[in-house]
Amino acid sequence: MQISKSNLFLLFFILSQIILGNNNRKVLFDKEWKFKKESIDDAYKECYDDSGWRVLDLPHDWSIEHISEQIEGETIGPFSRKSPGGSATGQTIGGVGWYRKDFVISKQDKNKRHELYFEGIYNQSEVWVNGVKVSFNAYGYTTFRVDITEYCKKHGEKNVIAIKVINEGKNSRWYTGSGIYRHVWLITKPNSYIDDWGTSIHTDSLSNSKSYISFSSKLIFGEKVMNKPSVKIEIENSAGDIVYKNSEAISSFINDTVGIPFKIIIKDPELWSVDTPNLYSLKFSLLDNGKIHDEIEIPFGIRTIKFSVENGFELNGVKINLKGGCVHHDNGLLGAASFDDAEERKIKLLKENGFNAVRGSHNPMSESFMNACDKLGMLVINEAFDQWKRSKKPDDYHKYFDQSSALDIRNLVLRDRNRPSVIMWSIGNEIRERITENGKNIAGYLKSEILKYDNTRPITAGVNKHWDKQRKNMLPLDNAFHHLDIAGYNYMWRFYEEKHAKFPQRIMYGSESVATEASQNWDKVEKYSYVIGDFIWTAMDYLGESGIGNSIEINPEENVHQFMDWPWYNGWCGDIDILGVKKSQSYYRDVLWGIRSISMAVESPVMDGKIRKVSFWGWPEESLSWTFPGMEGKLMTVNVYSKAPYIRLYLNDELIGEAPISSEYKASFKVPYAKGNLRAVELYDGKEKQSVALYTVGKPSKIKITPDKTVLSNNGQDLAYLLIELTDKDGNILYDSDKQINITGSGEGCYIIGSGNGAPNDMRSEEHTSELQSPLII
Repeated sequence: MQISKSNLFLLFFILSQIILGNNNRKVLFDKEWKFKKESIDDAYKECYDDSGWRVLDLPHDWSIEHISEQIEGETIGPFSRKSPGGSATGQTIGGVGWYRKDFVISKQDKNKRHELYFEGIYNQSEVWVNGVKVSFNAYGYTTFRVDITEYCKKHGEKNVIAIKVINEGKNSRWYTGSGIYRHVWLITKPNSYIDDWGTSIHTDSLSNSKSYISFSSKLIFGEKVMNKPSVKIEIENSAGDIVYKNSEAISSFINDTVGIPFKIIIKDPELWSVDTPNLYSLKFSLLDNGKIHDEIEIPFGIRTIKFSVENGFELNGVKINLKGGCVHHDNGLLGAASFDDAEERKIKLLKENGFNAVRGSHNPMSESFMNACDKLGMLVINEAFDQWKRSKKPDDYHKYFDQSSALDIRNLVLRDRNRPSVIMWSIGNEIRERITENGKNIAGYLKSEILKYDNTRPITAGVNKHWDKQRKNMLPLDNAFHHLDIAGYNYMWRFYEEKHAKFPQRIMYGSESVATEASQNWDKVEKYSYVIGDFIWTAMDYLGESGIGNSIEINPEENVHQFMDWPWYNGWCGDIDILGVKKSQSYYRDVLWGIRSISMAVESPVMDGKIRKVSFWGWPEESLSWTFPGMEGKLMTVNVYSKAPYIRLYLNDELIGEAPISSEYKASFKVPYAKGNLRAVELYDGKEKQSVALYTVGKPSKIKITPDKTVLSNNGQDLAYLLIELTDKDGNILYDSDKQINITGSGEGCYIIGSGNGAPNDMRSEEHTSELQSPLII
């Protein structure tokens, strides 16, 4: 099967030589780590010889890297038949790896506190400083901080950080990546300091062109008395104008914690919304005798949220239907590596394709992802876990839930509670013990943990059906919904009316749905105010859960499993493919959401004697072209999507037929294939309105390269995505081709870090996706 093989992506970035100083409070700590993928007994030791280790910059995911020993029939690029997770994790390899890094404390920072701030390490990680184990983190998606002050040497002497990362066994239902795949920061602050995670800001209300805001922070005083301590607050709008400032004196005592509250009024606020994501910046300073002692800066948005059965979801008092998509954490060709540009591009693509909300599935997303949501205006359901105490895989998070869950959910809430994008906290997805009393109690425990740190957003979860052992009767889900403020229904749109009749105050949404039932789900959202949105599984293709969205040719007597085995490696169920290219089901969703009036696609033909089987999460294999060489005279199925009453179809300006639109907003035609122009036209009261056309394209003739940017910053983080397309001599894009393109580069500064196509079963297209590859100059 050939799927979207004419589109390729090439990723490159500029290697930076910038060396960051140590005079800022929070410094990016990504550069020049030493790495070795091996289980080593004594690599934690300060004196260990790591001179032969590879040097790299973070973020880093070793599971997407080219396997060093390629064995014909067993390995292709980063993929291996010996993958412990198999099709679930995209046929990739985990293992054990070590990272080491040296740093020196400057003289000016000799009496300050030092923290390491990890945005995410997959999976279990041990942190060592100068040979002393200072931390163990169990959850591969959580952000965590380690105070290393007492383990550091005096200024001017070398400190050695060693981190052991373990990703072993069957621990996930999807691709995870391995290693320090998100940013690391070094935080340096004075002995008396502002607790940034102890700082919160929230819009209480909007009234009479004013916003009423609550702000609070914690000050931690150390072992030295401050002379004349005071605090100062300044707020700037997006233009850099100061719109609020205040200050007050405070009292301090040694080893004391002081809470500082402010009530703030901002006149004529620039509100944060999905269309106008205005961000303010709050600068909070701790002063000693008038001089800045410590200072933090927090971006925030002024907005209110409200949920009700009567009006659904309201943002700033305006009702909004959630056009949602579930999103896994990986970045396709980059694996799990969380580059800022990759995460922002993901949100841009979703916004461009009509989405206004995402559900992080099924774990905390990266800070880069969340920053992009704040910046670009994407609403977020912030999800914590995929399992609690009952496992879904033998080595998953259930082993650590008791010891780790309270800290992990605390870290999630404290990290993200000031974000305007976050509208709900989700405590889990399709939890195994959801209908039990124990499950109800765990949900109550998790909710209470969240409410310790934030009571401004409702609690939700993604809940699916629960069948008896014979799979004949669906068991009650009362315990699963007992503690939820908003009910997330996975694949249960058929029950909305029934559940509303029984629970009239229950607010609902489709926390997961499939593309083939998109119209049924969205019709409910538009019809019922108590159904506030729908979240497609998934908005974008992702690595792992290989082939869950398959649409393949089989013999009539064959069955197709939920997952596809080798060489499938990505899910293939997204509206947008792994390159960021729009798939045919997304054009259908455009019609449902009113983005476009009409769209059309042609079902790919099957061989004689075969049938096409579309999985539950799949979509019929459709082409956005009228190009089928060798099929002349054979009947083709043409699908037209529209909300018009009738559709007319023309081939080379001759009328083929007229058909009514179904309840799923679809009209299908059988058309004998002939080269030319296929045109569908909407028909209202006998009058033709909007139309869409597909064309027959010629043979491959040219290569078209489209970069998403042409200027990169010299910071070691910027990425440029180059879409490579084949066209005919007239510039028309070919949507299906077996042509191969060899990519090489020369020069210094820019490096190819990934390449591949959109096909979910073409592993060889990603054979060169690994660590820094050939330099490239454009």
